[in-house]
Amino acid sequence: MRIHIATDHAGFEMSKRLVAHLTERGHECVDHGPVEYDAEDDYPAFCINAARAVVRDQRDGVEALGVVFGGSGNGEQMAANKVEGVRAALAWSLRTAELAREHNDANVVAVGARQHEEEEMLEIIDAFIATPFSGAERHARRIAQLGEYETTGGIAGHEIR
Repeated sequence: MRIHIATDHAGFEMSKRLVAHLTERGHECVDHGPVEYDAEDDYPAFCINAARAVVRDQRDGVEALGVVFGGSGNGEQMAANKVEGVRAALAWSLRTAELAREHNDANVVAVGARQHEEEEMLEIIDAFIATPFSGAERHARRIAQLGEYETTGGIAGHEIR
């Protein structure tokens, strides 16, 4: 699977270890930055580029997911979710990572690099990547509603105020 990765200064060192970890497991990693440590860098462009690449790959039939992280993962998740077609979930445990995939078919996971020890962070990311979408009708219906709202500003049969 192709994994698109982005971070900021808070996750810079971890990004190198993550690429090595995922490559060892047979994944193709694309690092969207940063390319050098800068304590004043800004995560939005890095995360948006990774998120756009995930959507582009998925639309082209390439099996792909994204991993974005910084100090807390919150801003990185927000940045990724600005990209049409992205469903980025903040995961803070194995179960939240699994549920993001099982129930929400999340295609990007955000993790707080300063919130977890390296081993725990890698386990969360591995769980996210390994967990398939359940395909359950109720989950697919809700995901479709999110996509409909994203592109039209409404959800058929539901009042949006």
